[in-house]
Amino acid sequence: MNSQDFIRQSTGFYIPKSRAQTIWRIIHTDPPLLVGIIVLCAFGLFVLYSASDGDQIMVQRQALIMLAGLVLMFIVSQFSPHFFRRWAPSLYGVGLALLILVLFIGVEDNGARSWLDLPGLPSFQPSETLKIVVPLLMAWYLASRPLPPRFKHLFWSAIMILIPAALIVVQNDTGTAIMVAMSGVFVVLLAGIRWRIVFTGIFALLLASPSWYLFLAQDHQKNRILTFFDPYRDPTGAGYNIIQSQIAIGSGGVYGKGYGNGAQSHLDFIPESNTDFILAVLAEEFGLLGVLFLISLYLFVLVRGFYITYAAKDMFSRLLAGSITLTFFFYVFINMAMVSGLVPVIGLPLPLVSRGGTAILTLFIGFGLLMSIHTHGRVRPN
Repeated sequence: MNSQDFIRQSTGFYIPKSRAQTIWRIIHTDPPLLVGIIVLCAFGLFVLYSASDGDQIMVQRQALIMLAGLVLMFIVSQFSPHFFRRWAPSLYGVGLALLILVLFIGVEDNGARSWLDLPGLPSFQPSETLKIVVPLLMAWYLASRPLPPRFKHLFWSAIMILIPAALIVVQNDTGTAIMVAMSGVFVVLLAGIRWRIVFTGIFALLLASPSWYLFLAQDHQKNRILTFFDPYRDPTGAGYNIIQSQIAIGSGGVYGKGYGNGAQSHLDFIPESNTDFILAVLAEEFGLLGVLFLISLYLFVLVRGFYITYAAKDMFSRLLAGSITLTFFFYVFINMAMVSGLVPVIGLPLPLVSRGGTAILTLFIGFGLLMSIHTHGRVRPN
């Protein structure tokens, strides 16, 4: 006899299960994650308004994209994880086909040929969707095999990760290629790969790095690496963005200069102030406290994602939820490190704060998958 049965029999009263909790589960929505996302989006719009120098059209467009993302997140959450597991190989095939199509009819933007502009459809970036499709496929592949994965499974996993990453590198979009590759690598790590293999892989990458730099790296990639070690070697060229970003961050101090009072962004010293380097705008206007507040919002979403991963009822859901959460963390970390000069500039926006389109919608698809995993039952094996 549970406590509710005892109370009902002894007093004649029955304490029903929380109706609110039942309703949220019926509509397959996780309230804590939803609140964290909405607050993060609202703060992002607040920062973007200042970073864009009060461009209302840009902010309204961003708000509409976020609203569309929330709707898309809700739609995705209505489908069980089993649905996505069943369609993972097909989605991967479609993703590869779109990446190949980009090579022939893609539209170039900021030096990267990564956009598709098809008749009757808004322009979109197929490579962004692979951040979801690749971990979907990897979770589908590894969840149905013995864990920790054997060498042959690791080999095929590497092939499935490297093919889309290589196609994106050909598009001259190194940042997105790294994100796609890491989204798949996180699944492999969560599957229980032996640390000996991990360290061996890292050592092999370090050994291969000089050869890549000498024979395969393009001039702009070499320039970014050299600029990372010494931005002042070209202060008005390749090192300009990071130098101005560091000036903005340093001048903000602890409390910042006040909303809309950032000289670096409003005087156009930071060229990408509403995209890749928007964190510098936040740091200049709100100081260290503003940056810590943003980090706390990200941490709230991340902790909820890790909880959903921990509470997942099957291996496929656990691998997928863990990869989505870790990819989001990696996204945030790399942008903040890039703006601070801790890693080379690779052109990644700050999630839900920087201006964006396909990248934002992809994030919401990932959040929808987390909600689907948390509110549906156990995934049936294929």
